[in-house]
Amino acid sequence: MTDVPVLQVDEISVSLSGRQVLDHVSFDVRGGEFTGLIGSNGVGKTTLLRTILGLQRPDSGRVLVSGMPLSPRSRSLGYVPQKIVVDPDVPMRARDFVALGLDAHRYGLTRRSPQQRELVERILHDVDAERFADNRLGSLSGGEQQRVFIAHALISQPKLLLLDEPLANLDPRSVQDIVALLHRVARGYGVAILLSAHEMNALLPVMDRIVYLTGGRAASGTTDEVIRSDVLSQLYGHHVDVLQLHGRVLVVAEPGQDNQDIPQHPTLTLG
Repeated sequence: MTDVPVLQVDEISVSLSGRQVLDHVSFDVRGGEFTGLIGSNGVGKTTLLRTILGLQRPDSGRVLVSGMPLSPRSRSLGYVPQKIVVDPDVPMRARDFVALGLDAHRYGLTRRSPQQRELVERILHDVDAERFADNRLGSLSGGEQQRVFIAHALISQPKLLLLDEPLANLDPRSVQDIVALLHRVARGYGVAILLSAHEMNALLPVMDRIVYLTGGRAASGTTDEVIRSDVLSQLYGHHVDVLQLHGRVLVVAEPGQDNQDIPQHPTLTLG
């Protein structure tokens, strides 16, 4: 890892339809780090990712990638959106979809050079998608499609990979496989990963840092630094208990408080 942040989110505030969605959110992500962006549905995770991508203009604050504002044509960022609807009848192979990531800034068909074809094959290998690379994209399972989407985002060799709820709707085995894959990607490629999720159990073994988002505000740091009663109580604005039980941790609001902003299935495993 490097001491120079790949991503700097500096005091970002965003209002949508008169509602404060993000309120002076700040954190850094460094090269090779795996960072989890954790929060319940509707707390602003997607808005934050869109702001980082330059798709949402903030009311205040700034986003820097490798110390510079993001250029509209920058290839420094790879992105896997929350929902990619794939028509099962579209005659596109998985490998062809991955190769499209080479031409994100161009129109029309492009003849691939030997070096480009070699890169596509290497990426397919690295995400363990070789065995179904010639299958139609729409025929793949959810876990297989996620591997292809990750390969598509990696093909431009970004410095930062953003993933919006990539574990949603996957079975438990696929969740474990995709998390392990992303951990290998972060280490092997030296790419920084920022992955949003409403539940963090599967991420805890691999997360270097966590950004915990609720009520438009965020706390960031290592899991041990953030998942603490004093930190989360200040973030939520009311008392929150962090309980350890049989090597696991429960985040629980005090009786009478609204629990809707606490991520579902809040049991955590530290270590």
